[in-house]
Amino acid sequence: MEEIFDYLPQELVTFVLVTVFSLLIGLSQRRISLKREGETTLFGTDRTFTFIGILGYLLYILDPTNMRLFMGGGLILGLLLGLNYYIKQTQYHVFGITTIIIALITYCLAPIVCTQPSWFYITIVVVVLTLTELKHTFTELVQRMKSDDMITLAKFLAISGIILPILPHNNIIPGINLTPYSIWLATVVVSGVSYLSYLLKRYVFRESGVLVSGIIGGMYSSTATISVLARKSRTAGQGHATEYVAAMLLAISMMFLRFMILILIFSHLVFLQIYPYLLIMALVSGAIAWFIYIKGKKRGDITIVNEEEDSSNPLEFKVALIFAILFVVFTLITHFVVLYLGVGGLKVLSFVAGFSDITPFILNLLQNPGSITIGVITACCMQAIISNVAVNLFYALFFSGRKSELRPYLIGGFGSVMVVFAVLLTVFYLV
Repeated sequence: MEEIFDYLPQELVTFVLVTVFSLLIGLSQRRISLKREGETTLFGTDRTFTFIGILGYLLYILDPTNMRLFMGGGLILGLLLGLNYYIKQTQYHVFGITTIIIALITYCLAPIVCTQPSWFYITIVVVVLTLTELKHTFTELVQRMKSDDMITLAKFLAISGIILPILPHNNIIPGINLTPYSIWLATVVVSGVSYLSYLLKRYVFRESGVLVSGIIGGMYSSTATISVLARKSRTAGQGHATEYVAAMLLAISMMFLRFMILILIFSHLVFLQIYPYLLIMALVSGAIAWFIYIKGKKRGDITIVNEEEDSSNPLEFKVALIFAILFVVFTLITHFVVLYLGVGGLKVLSFVAGFSDITPFILNLLQNPGSITIGVITACCMQAIISNVAVNLFYALFFSGRKSELRPYLIGGFGSVMVVFAVLLTVFYLV
């Protein structure tokens, strides 16, 4: 496209772009006026906005250096728009100024197209067109918001944009690579993943079923998700066993993907070694979940089960504090295990860590490798994950109850995942 533009006069190209963009913005305003039958408060639509853009271009190219004509035209346009707003307010009691602002943006397109790169002015047009069409979407979004959702957003911005940058990088304990910044960075990243899953569950998959709950919950905490699903399966009635087991396995699948993302953020070298194994396990877990779900569907066991809305706050400071404490504890334990027991002790610790929250343990290995090789870190991460899968199976069996019809599906599904993962871990050691 740029090569074609090279053969055309620059003024012609700019004029066409400004005209087309102005027309598109005007058409979006025309669409709004058609939606509102009897609308008389808009000062213009497609042609008016197109002429505003052309006027801005003509006044700009006549004096591109001092821009006196352009600023004078903008002042006159602003006065006319102000007069229109006054009449609209006094006669129709309409106080919105969105159309006026869009008209001023349209007038400013000419100097932007002439002086800025293409990605910038196209982005402006896309944003204007998108925001123009999303008025009702924003209204519905605000109606869905709970009273403390903005406070939750403010908390996340505070812990990531205010607290994190000002924390020192100095070691808390001499000889141990543990800084306030590294502790809080791990907390912020994990909180960000949980906050994203909360937003998806709250606003995108608001009326989701069990399967979607497993997928979204696995992004935050597979252990918590599996425990909740297992408890809910007790009161779900007969015929839902395969659906709940499939949701739990989908949570496991998302756990593998979540750790891939976390490892990529904190260590590219470890990611390059471990991602094939985690990706395979995510696909295997998803395939087993799909197989169990389809099997139950053929038997007629599957009916849509809607999940209750999760009202939990993903950024509770108590949870963040617990994570930070666990991160410090695992840092100290890992340091002394490696110091006194060596790599063998660390590998044993990786299995033991699976009985708790393995995220602090893995992130500690990624941020504080010390003298530990990349291969050992990769192996420990995989061992901690497979240990945690076994713990999740125990939680699922325990919370679903002894007489639950989920038990054979749980043992078969989770057992298959662990067997495949064990084979991959063996392959990793042999390679």
